[in-house]
Amino acid sequence: MIILAATPIGNLGDASRRLVEVLEEATVVAAEDTRVAQRLLAGLGVSNRPRLIAVHDHNERDRAADLVELARDQDVVLLSDAGMPTVSDPGFHLVEAAAAAGVGVTALPGPSAVLTALAVSGLPTDRFTFEGFLPRKQGERHTALRALAAEARTMVFFESPNRLAASLADIATVLGDDRRVVVCRELTKLYEEVRRGTAAELAAWAAEGVRGEIVVVVAGAPARAADPEAAVEQVLALVAAGTRLKDAAAEVAEATGLGKRDLYQAALARRS
Repeated sequence: MIILAATPIGNLGDASRRLVEVLEEATVVAAEDTRVAQRLLAGLGVSNRPRLIAVHDHNERDRAADLVELARDQDVVLLSDAGMPTVSDPGFHLVEAAAAAGVGVTALPGPSAVLTALAVSGLPTDRFTFEGFLPRKQGERHTALRALAAEARTMVFFESPNRLAASLADIATVLGDDRRVVVCRELTKLYEEVRRGTAAELAAWAAEGVRGEIVVVVAGAPARAADPEAAVEQVLALVAAGTRLKDAAAEVAEATGLGKRDLYQAALARRS
């Protein structure tokens, strides 16, 4: 089968026992960078020397079919440079091909920059969305951010330190100067830093220059005050479509935060 193996995002001590055991037994390791994989094996004290195959953004599509066939007879361990393969790292096309071919895929859970940043951010964690990297060009960044302007969930982004200041400035411009933002730098490493503030404050901070691996966590859009008249119209529209008045009032109340009884009575009055 294909084994997606999560690797440390900075601190080798975060490697799981299962990861070490699997690497000790592996005959084939597909790695985003074989040099990084060799350093990982050495750092974890793994004496095994599996066959290393480079699988990265530029060749994954071409190599996926061969690796899937190889995985019919033996396990193929997939490593990205850090974190879980397929999450803004190579692996998706390989998993897609394996699923289509009926070849098993499993994962060794482990470190994740996305979840680590979300956990330490202090922003809501009950609902979130991972958006990967923002576009490099400012115009495309603005377009991407405008599409997220009404997103109520906490948003997690990866970002290059060289583009961090520009991206934070664009977040302030599009989502608002006062939107809450957390920048997580060098997570799990010696110089780990978590900066919290508004988009404008962190854009000014980042303008001085920032180094290291960066994850940006952005608060979701604040809830807008519901329009009671519009909410009653929604209730009546649901009723016209066949929903019971009581159920329609409950559904709209949950979506808007308005009182269920108030919506029910207002809709009932409009119908009479």
